[in-house]
Amino acid sequence: MAANVLPGYYRPMSEAGAASVSAQHPIRLRVTDDLRRTRSTVFFRLFLGIPHFFWEALLSIVVILAVLANWFATLFAGQSPPGLHSFIAGYLRYATHVSAYMFLIADPYPGFFLINLKQDYPVDLEVDPPDVQSRWTVGFRIILAIPAMIITQILRYLSGALAVFSWFIAIFTARVPEGIRNFAAFALRYETQTYAYIALLTPRYPSFNVGVN
Repeated sequence: MAANVLPGYYRPMSEAGAASVSAQHPIRLRVTDDLRRTRSTVFFRLFLGIPHFFWEALLSIVVILAVLANWFATLFAGQSPPGLHSFIAGYLRYATHVSAYMFLIADPYPGFFLINLKQDYPVDLEVDPPDVQSRWTVGFRIILAIPAMIITQILRYLSGALAVFSWFIAIFTARVPEGIRNFAAFALRYETQTYAYIALLTPRYPSFNVGVN
């Protein structure tokens, strides 16, 4: 099972949700954030994110190679190998934590992938185990993902604009508006599902379901 490959980085669906797996997207965002923000870290949020920007960029080289290997393996076997699935899912969880922190969707400082990735982060990603995938959709995955990538960029720009507004509010009130937080979480969920689809973590296309779970 993939969870044994990189313990602590792969976050599968809870046992309680197993019965409803067919009704859930294989890539789910779990939000337990309470809207409270620390003014000092909000003010310096961009600077605090610099170490993560460098770490993400460094890891992305390895992840790109892993995704390419996953593409060939899935095209041949019809299913993502557990080890590659677990590693890529762990990186995507880490990227989700960093994005949540930078867009003020969450307040705690994220841990670093492969070092101290947090298991109780208030905005976290749940990834189901590898599933059987159609080889023809695997072969044309990038082309099929183009509409989702365009939508992802639009949502990210909107989230960025709202994050600026949310930043000012958090500086004065130590809280972020729930509506803005929820929209940013929705945008982040769609983005992670898009990247997971491209990376062959799931055969399921990104969903517009308004729920964040």
